[in-house]
Amino acid sequence: MRIAVLIPALNEAGNVARLIGEIPRDAAESTQIVLIDNGSTDGTADAARAVGAQVVAESRRGYGYACAAGVAAVGQNADVIVFLDGDGSFDPAEMRRLLTPIVENQADLVLGSRVKGGIEPGSMPPTQRFGNRLVSNLMRVLYRIEVTDLGPFRAIRAETLNRFLMREMTFGWPTEMIVKAARSHARIVEVPVSYRRRWSGQSKVSGTLRGTVLAAYCILGVTLRYAFSRS
Repeated sequence: MRIAVLIPALNEAGNVARLIGEIPRDAAESTQIVLIDNGSTDGTADAARAVGAQVVAESRRGYGYACAAGVAAVGQNADVIVFLDGDGSFDPAEMRRLLTPIVENQADLVLGSRVKGGIEPGSMPPTQRFGNRLVSNLMRVLYRIEVTDLGPFRAIRAETLNRFLMREMTFGWPTEMIVKAARSHARIVEVPVSYRRRWSGQSKVSGTLRGTVLAAYCILGVTLRYAFSRS
């Protein structure tokens, strides 16, 4: 099995070298590590290259734009794609937990659940916890899937993702992936992952009021829109 680890990053120069160094290289037949630089101004790309990562530039700001650029760069060279934040809040060693259900042919999309794995105090603000719980409950009602977390640390079969024709180019990308997996009857599995405080820098979502409001708007909008769409 060939895997590609995609790391969307914006101004994470203080984190990416250490993060990339902790990604296990023996979890698959081959492991391609791609950092998508989403317009950084602090040397994020150089820090990633220095430790051997492939760097893809995507100047259009938006989490979805960065993820889509990474997927396009990987092309047909991976069987499974892993998405990992660049701030150190997730433990790369736990990537094996995400891959196991796919390797054992039990899942097409594996979500890392912070709720099941444990959240370090101070790493997730109350507003983010509330929003996460609200949308997870909506998922159960609208899509009949049992999820506890919408976290970005996940693994998906490349062929499955390519069928989704992803369109949400901002914070709605991870949610779109889940709802399209549910609508297409893909096998969705959750595994516990730990969540800790970012190593350095400020969160693009919970670190500012604008980021928090925009993320909530995008995530809730995607959840509701696809529930009542025929396409």
